[in-house]
Amino acid sequence: MIHRQGDQETVSFERPEGERPVTHFTAYDRLFGSSRGQDIFTENAHLAAMLRVEAALARAEATLGMIPAKAAETIISCCNIDGFDRAALAEGSASAGNLAIPLVKQLTSIVRALSAEAAGYVHWGATSQDVIDTATILQLREHLKLLGELIDAVCVDLAELTTKHRCTLMAGRTWLQHAVPITFGLKTAGWLDSFLRHRERLAELKPRVLTLQFGGAAGTLASLGSKGPAVTAMLAKELQLSLPSIPWHANRDRFAEVATFQGILVGTLGKIARDLSLSMQTEIGELAEAAAEGRGGSSTMPHKKNPVTAAILLSASVRVPGLVSTMLSAMVQEHERGLGGWHAEWEALPEICALTSGAIESFATMLPQLSVFPDAMRRNLDVTKGLVSSEAVSMALAAHTGRDVAHELVEEASRHAQQTNVSLRVALGENPAIRSRLSEAELDAVVDPANYLGAAGTMIDSVLAAYHSAFPSNRKER
Repeated sequence: MIHRQGDQETVSFERPEGERPVTHFTAYDRLFGSSRGQDIFTENAHLAAMLRVEAALARAEATLGMIPAKAAETIISCCNIDGFDRAALAEGSASAGNLAIPLVKQLTSIVRALSAEAAGYVHWGATSQDVIDTATILQLREHLKLLGELIDAVCVDLAELTTKHRCTLMAGRTWLQHAVPITFGLKTAGWLDSFLRHRERLAELKPRVLTLQFGGAAGTLASLGSKGPAVTAMLAKELQLSLPSIPWHANRDRFAEVATFQGILVGTLGKIARDLSLSMQTEIGELAEAAAEGRGGSSTMPHKKNPVTAAILLSASVRVPGLVSTMLSAMVQEHERGLGGWHAEWEALPEICALTSGAIESFATMLPQLSVFPDAMRRNLDVTKGLVSSEAVSMALAAHTGRDVAHELVEEASRHAQQTNVSLRVALGENPAIRSRLSEAELDAVVDPANYLGAAGTMIDSVLAAYHSAFPSNRKER
């Protein structure tokens, strides 16, 4: 708000009366978030999931005859998010220490307006953590479904890139320097291999993570008497969640696992983004994100086409690990119900999910339109005038001289090539010790990068075979 007094202006950041604060700068939601996943972890979604748990609990208990069917019908009819006072929920959670307490209080009040008897059965036998944790699990189910779809889309596009560029020569780089020749298909096969493992990890963790939380005050369900296990089983069936052997209020490995999985996934995205951005440098020019109106531009430099997707992925790879660390630290909880560790998860886990789905969706959107420039890859491969083939020459020569002597001879030839600005092939031909052991034809063959790819083709085929095994419907005859 701008205040003017005479010629002086001051700016204050007071909120207008009644306006609620935001917890983050929402203008960046679409930059770092997912268009498909942005509604999964909103306040509305969390409240709706909590009410879904309350409705399912009433339905399960009525089915088992623990509460009157008419009371359950009334409770279920009131589990509509539109009837709740959001500001009062926020204020209530600040006082109560969690959102479930004021939510149950409001729900009870809404039910009481219709039936005093039904109001007495709201939240029957449950505790706040049961509702909050299970609601989070319901949200995670939708989130993990989205991640699975995006991972699959990435795998399909990476397999296509790998197949197309199986023989596209480029420089392999170690410590950011030219090493030996590889193919672009080998690089993308490495990316694909990682995503196939992420696909396996996701499938493995779902049964462990998508599990009901229901234990009552201290995990014994004592308030439900002998019917506690039956209610638990019925509630799990109602919500289509797996049934745990025991409540897990203070055993947080499920949430820690889903957080850590996403940290690893984002790490892979960050590694790929680093490769992409380095390859997109003006001086390299081997790859480019697809140009689109208004994307990647500069406010001052009309020619700029910045790698926006790479920036989003790298940003997520910087932010998510710290949040994963929070989730791992939050595992250390006290006795049967934790103090503080549980609370630390509430914002950290949704943010991990939002950043992860946003990053992989950005990658999945960009990948089919990635521009690949094989001519630039070959040009860069040749920039050292054949020095990239020095190991190949050394290995061929070692068959005649032994490894140490061969290394010294090729090192000498390489130094001569650099000092005199000639190609390695010319320098090799001018070295009598090398020329006496390798013929002109052998030298021509050994400095050809295409002849020194080792088992790259076999490795690519192995990854593609694993891909086709995972995606049998996408198999194409080569």
